[in-house]
Amino acid sequence: GYAPPGGFEPIKYKRNLPLRGPGALVILGGVTAVCAYGFYRVGKGNLEKRELQREKVWSRIHLVPLLLAEGDRDTYRRQQAALAREREIMKDVPGWEVSDHSPGTMTTCSGSLITSPSSAAGKSVYNNPSHRSADTIVVI
Repeated sequence: GYAPPGGFEPIKYKRNLPLRGPGALVILGGVTAVCAYGFYRVGKGNLEKRELQREKVWSRIHLVPLLLAEGDRDTYRRQQAALAREREIMKDVPGWEVSDHSPGTMTTCSGSLITSPSSAAGKSVYNNPSHRSADTIVVI
């Protein structure tokens, strides 16, 4: 008794959804393409960074002689200023000879030796073995 005449309408159970967006393979291909392009750009950036680093290293290598010469000039200037100060301070002491208090040479930044024009071997009070710097240095 409860059915209408002619029966019930058929139940619509099929989904009627429109296609939304690209398929899975298209998305996978797009992601792969974006990642490949990103890795390509990272590789180019690494090459550029490596080249800049190499350029920086070589520029520093080429600056070493200039920096050593600048250090040598500064060392020499300081030595001459110290001798001038000693000359000024000790000008009233009879018999005092200005000396750089070294055995006669000075090692500069570049490893070269400067022979002091004012150094008179044996005249300095410091020119004896107890005040002389060691000829060799042992590093352990």
